[in-house]
Amino acid sequence: MTHVSQEASRPSRRTALTGLVGLGGAALAAGCTPAGSATSEQGPSPGATEPATRSSPNTTPGAMTLFRDPTFNFNGLWALGGAGFGGSEVGEVLTAVNTINKAGPSAQTYVETFKKLGDRLMGVPEGSRPDRQTRRSRALRAAQYYAQALFFVLGSDAPADEEQLYRAGRGAWDTFCRLCEPAPVTTDVPYGRTPLPVWFFRPDDSGKQRPTVILTNGSDGQNVDMWAYGVAAALERDWNALVYDGPGQGQLLFVDRVVFTPRWETVVTPLVDWLVARSDVDTGRIALTGLSMAGNLAPRAAAFEKRIAALVAMPGCLEPWLGFPPEIRKILTPDKAETNDTWNKEVVPALSAADAATLKKRFEPFSAPAMLAAREGKVFTDFYTPARRIESLTLTSVVDRITAPTLVLDYEYEQFYPGQPRRMFDRLTAPKAYVKLTAATGAQLHCSPMAPQQHCDVVFDWLQEKLPGR
Repeated sequence: MTHVSQEASRPSRRTALTGLVGLGGAALAAGCTPAGSATSEQGPSPGATEPATRSSPNTTPGAMTLFRDPTFNFNGLWALGGAGFGGSEVGEVLTAVNTINKAGPSAQTYVETFKKLGDRLMGVPEGSRPDRQTRRSRALRAAQYYAQALFFVLGSDAPADEEQLYRAGRGAWDTFCRLCEPAPVTTDVPYGRTPLPVWFFRPDDSGKQRPTVILTNGSDGQNVDMWAYGVAAALERDWNALVYDGPGQGQLLFVDRVVFTPRWETVVTPLVDWLVARSDVDTGRIALTGLSMAGNLAPRAAAFEKRIAALVAMPGCLEPWLGFPPEIRKILTPDKAETNDTWNKEVVPALSAADAATLKKRFEPFSAPAMLAAREGKVFTDFYTPARRIESLTLTSVVDRITAPTLVLDYEYEQFYPGQPRRMFDRLTAPKAYVKLTAATGAQLHCSPMAPQQHCDVVFDWLQEKLPGR
């Protein structure tokens, strides 16, 4: 970034906050791009980076309205969609939605309701003795509901409960895994000073050599999401599936306090090393997928790790920083002191409670101090460091190094990275395919929250075409 004079580069209070206060937390969460605009529906031209309009956002066009608030609604739809693979129960989710709406939708009521539902499922039903399958099913659903509560806990009355809520969800996930038949192989794969927790799922324990997919989560997903967006579908098709927590995710974030790295190949390479040492993995058919922001992480890894035989970006994302509103991005300047002075003196005091909670959530995977401040109910004071880390995730200089066949998914009404999937597709030089999931089949919005089965059908049909059986 070219340095300009301090007077010219420093955004005033007015320019830094123009549009931000009025947009609210939901728009922040959705990248400040109205999903009903022409830009978010069709995607901008390859060179465009900004929304074309600032009309009143409708971030769930054509979708079921569970909550008036678009952020709550998107997360509620995500929970509802998980039912396709047993990751939720439609009646449980809709009852929770009704409970929250009756109490008055807020981070507090959302957290309380979904946590209570998770607690109930992990307890023993009165007057019954659930068998193994029942306990397995209940644990998977509980993991989803704890994840729902975890997403909003920083905006609740008890942000300090974040790690405890994560551990509850992790406990439910581990219980589910332990009750699977066969149970996934669990281990820690070396990664710097903090190993990566791994869950390796197989259709059976025969030792048969199979194709394997490495499933990469996004910036705020939990393991239960990987069940709906890859594991179940892989097992049904006689594939192995590997789930892991990387830096900025799951255990590494909430417990070990290890944040995202822009060099995701250093994360995936140890996983591939571990897989190729196994006799039940077809080492010529190892695929890598990336969901949500991992549509940036997985392609970065594939640009350097050449043992990846096929890649899927869901959606393709060249520059995660562009998923943040321009009102936020313009705060960042080449000077750390100047940036943080603007942030602390001009921006933070004007944030609404909803916007503050959203920014805490969005920045915590990139800054351990930001996460710890949020748990104390405070807004982080160092904006510069995590913002630079997010900015460093750009793939524009390495995307042409990807050689594996690549499928880029896009979504009608994509809220977070509008236009970026097409831009990634256009820049790829490897064999490539582009698929846009649409509202015509209920698969619209970021990651198709209402249609994970359709989503997996598209991904695995393509993978099996590119990596056919031998």
